[in-house]
Amino acid sequence: MTRLVLASASPARLGVLRTAGIDPVVRVSGVDEDAVAAALPAGTSPEGIVVALARAKALDVAATIPEFADDCVIVGCDSMLLVDGQLQGKPHTPEVARARWKGMAGRSADLLTGHCVLRLRDGEIVGEAAECSGTTVHFAEPAPDELDAYIATGEPLQVAGAFTLDGLGGWFVDRIDGDPSSVIGIGLPLLRGLLEDVGVGVTQLWRDARA
Repeated sequence: MTRLVLASASPARLGVLRTAGIDPVVRVSGVDEDAVAAALPAGTSPEGIVVALARAKALDVAATIPEFADDCVIVGCDSMLLVDGQLQGKPHTPEVARARWKGMAGRSADLLTGHCVLRLRDGEIVGEAAECSGTTVHFAEPAPDELDAYIATGEPLQVAGAFTLDGLGGWFVDRIDGDPSSVIGIGLPLLRGLLEDVGVGVTQLWRDARA
C-alpha cells in the first residue's frame, strides 16, 4: 500500500491534505534552509530556490523513514513571498512582521511554493518530480489597530510572507489570482500532476480507497 509522507511540520499543509482525503504520515525534516539557499549557484531564480528547498526537505526525510520505504511517496514543500524581487520567508519577530506588512499592504505579491515528490520502493528512490506554483496575492490595507491585533496573535510570525489565507490573515487579503491551496502551502492541482509523474494516482492515496 503506497503511503504519502509529508515532509513538513505545517499544520496548514496537513489540513489541506486531510480535507482532500489523504491522511499522510508526518515527518519533519532537519534541513537548514538558510544553508541550502546559500549553497545554490548565484543567479538561481526565486522559483528555483523554493524548489531546491522543497527537494532538500524531501531528501532529508527519505533517509529517516525505513518503516515506509518499501512503497511510499515523500512530499516536500517550501513557500516564500516574492515582493519587489526579494523572497520573504517567516518573519519570526513582531518587528519584522510589521515591516513586511508596511511594504505589502495595499499591494500585490507572488506567493511561490516549491514542491518535490520522491517515490521510494524498497528503500530506493525510483522517481522524482519537482516544480513551483505561483499565485498572486492582493493585500488589503489593515488599519493600524487591526495590524497590531493581528501581530499580537503571533500567527504571522511563523508563516511565509507574514500572512495566512486560511486563518486570521484571510481578513486582510482582498483576492488571489491562482490556486488557493498553493497559498496555504501545498498546491493540490500541481501535486496531483507530480504524483502522476512518479506513477501514483491521487485516488490511490485517498483514505476511502484504503478502507
